Formats: sequence, C-alpha cells, structure tokens
Amino acid sequence: QVQLVESGGGLVQPGGSLRLSCAASGIIFRFNAMGWYRQAPGKLRELVAVIGSGGSTTYEDSVKGRFSISRDNGENTVYLQMNSLKPEDTAVYYCNARSLYGGPYWGKGTLVTVSS
Repeated sequence: QVQLVESGGGLVQPGGSLRLSCAASGIIFRFNAMGWYRQAPGKLRELVAVIGSGGSTTYEDSVKGRFSISRDNGENTVYLQMNSLKPEDTAVYYCNARSLYGGPYWGKGTLVTVSS
C-alpha cells in the first residue's frame, strides 16, 4: 500500500521559513519523480516544485529563488524548503509521487499559513 505522509506545515509570519517533509512507503522511491503541489482556498491545485528520479528540478515561477526541493533516497523522503514566505503562499501542500510503474499517488496534505 502506497503512503505519502507530509509534515512540517504550520503558521509562520511573512518573511519566515518552513521545511516540509514527505515520507514515502510502498513505492520504489528512487524510481519516482516527487512533487509538491498546493491548493489555496477557492483555487485549483497547482504544481510548486518537482524533482525527478535523477535529481533534476522544476519550479513554479512564483517560488523560484525562494523554495528548494530535495530528496533523500536513503530515507525515502522528499523535502521542500520554503524561505521568504508570503501570504499568497498560504495553502494546503500536497506530496505527489509518480513513475513509469505507477501513480500518481497523493498524500493528505499539510497546511501552511503565512500571516502576521
């Protein structure tokens, strides 16, 4: 059974930082592209960042230079380091996994609130 469990969300002031983690099980982690998506209230879910099985990364334009995605294949975990957070980054952040062998799989999400 595939499980993606996000953690690290919370309330942070504008300009602050958070680090999200997503622990994966039930998949061959190193074969999967791992992504972070977010969904703000009343908006569609959107891609934030993706890291391929080989380590290549892609970012949504509004987070470039502020967010960084990374992965630890030994720990089956993907991270999203978020710096210089803005109120418009407020959303539920979801972890995603996909490969040629299956997926996409989704976690249940973790809430990030950026507010003073």
